[in-house]
Amino acid sequence: MASWKSRPERADRGGVTVFVAICVLGLIGIIGVAVDGGAKMAATERADYVAGEAARAGGQAIDPAKAITGRAIVIDPQDATAAARAYLGSAGASGTVSVSGDGKQITVTVTGSSDTTFLSAVGIGTLPVTGQATATLLHGVTAPEGP
Repeated sequence: MASWKSRPERADRGGVTVFVAICVLGLIGIIGVAVDGGAKMAATERADYVAGEAARAGGQAIDPAKAITGRAIVIDPQDATAAARAYLGSAGASGTVSVSGDGKQITVTVTGSSDTTFLSAVGIGTLPVTGQATATLLHGVTAPEGP
């Protein structure tokens, strides 16, 4: 008696297992990228915040000699840089500080890294993080009157 099956019944055993294993590995990879990417985004947000606060701290250091005489309201480069770096130090961050040539802007760039959870399994232990902010010194600007 001839069988309608062209191959033995056991030939397909385990085929679904391989498919499921590949799908599970793919899903774990996607979850890992989402978790570690989210952690990097949070670290970048913090770096932007710290850079903004450091720039504001530096922007408070105006040059008193020029301000008192009425010549100009500008940032004192040394004091502003020191104030911004002091804020970075108190926040446990590292970065660079620069003051524009006209003394009207201070830019702070914070650099750091975000530790990974899932990506460390494939050899990526940290992801680089950068945050930047610029504070512009405004003088004589009035707010528009309300209704």
